Amino acid sequence: MKVPLAKPIMTEEMVEAAANALRNERLTMGESMFKFEEKFAAMCGVNHAVSVNSGTTAIQLSLLAAGLKANDTVLTSSMSFVATANAFVAFGGVPAFADVIETEYTIDPSKLEVTSDTKAVMPVHLYGHPSRMDEINEIAKDAGVLVVEDACQAHGAVYKGKRAGALGDIGCFSFYPTKNMHVGGDGGMVTTDDGDIAELVRRLRHCGRKSQYEHDLIGYTARLNSANAAVGIEQLKMLDKWNGQRITIASAYHSRLKDTEGLNLPPQPTVDIVPVYHLYTVRTARQDELRAHLDEAGVQTGVHYEVPIHLQPIYREMYGYSEGMLPVTERLCKEVLTLPMYPEMTGEQVSYVCEKILEFYR
Repeated sequence: MKVPLAKPIMTEEMVEAAANALRNERLTMGESMFKFEEKFAAMCGVNHAVSVNSGTTAIQLSLLAAGLKANDTVLTSSMSFVATANAFVAFGGVPAFADVIETEYTIDPSKLEVTSDTKAVMPVHLYGHPSRMDEINEIAKDAGVLVVEDACQAHGAVYKGKRAGALGDIGCFSFYPTKNMHVGGDGGMVTTDDGDIAELVRRLRHCGRKSQYEHDLIGYTARLNSANAAVGIEQLKMLDKWNGQRITIASAYHSRLKDTEGLNLPPQPTVDIVPVYHLYTVRTARQDELRAHLDEAGVQTGVHYEVPIHLQPIYREMYGYSEGMLPVTERLCKEVLTLPMYPEMTGEQVSYVCEKILEFYR
């Protein structure tokens, strides 16, 4: 049996929605873009959602709109895709990293060291599991710094009754094709209750326009295409159903694998936290061996992320980072293994993956 790691969904309704936008709307800044923003804001439970061309851009423009500038420090997680930090390093922001909670993969609030240079804290809801936002928000409030959620993997995740994207001052999402929902290509979204930040992001994504021919900001060309937004509207209709299917698959994995010695599973949903399992990532000291065994059986796996951000070559070169700085993060990155996870995954496929894992440990 061949079991892929992910399988992005693109239905005929989504293709037709894109085609309809191409036929009848402005190709950029069309009607679908504004409708998508309105519906996404409603899903998150915020006043504003502003679409952009990627999750990286969402982080970058939201920080710029909030007033961050070169040499300001953003405190975030190194156990994430490199774009989390690239987004602000690109305009001269300085990264600082906190270690993570071993069983949750998210920032450990007790390791947050906010300094006078820190202007924002950016928790990453890694693999679709919300960070400990109450503690993070309290630390940030006491220090007078901004909280920006990297929710690029957490569309629809819930923390204490609120959705990701509504848990800090600003939320940032990606619609890359392998995410819980996509737009038929690259795309991103900024969510916030702050009308001034939202308006500034709108202007920054559109060349810094003050009016049609006046520009009083150095802006970017970072709009979401109308056809992509039309796909996003259709995907958003399915998000809760798809997330429910992911949770069911995660529960099946947990039921079959929970007693496997040497294999650590991701956290389960609780009364307060509903993760959405963008990725189902286990931990094992035998990462390479298990991956090879599954590959031979036709089961595709991934490693998210093999090299933490602070140990990426460019970050070592720019900031002098080295091993030992974040011991939990560094160990987890050598142990994590991502198993197949997508809404259309069948019970037979889940059973096959589990049997091959159990076979390996036997």
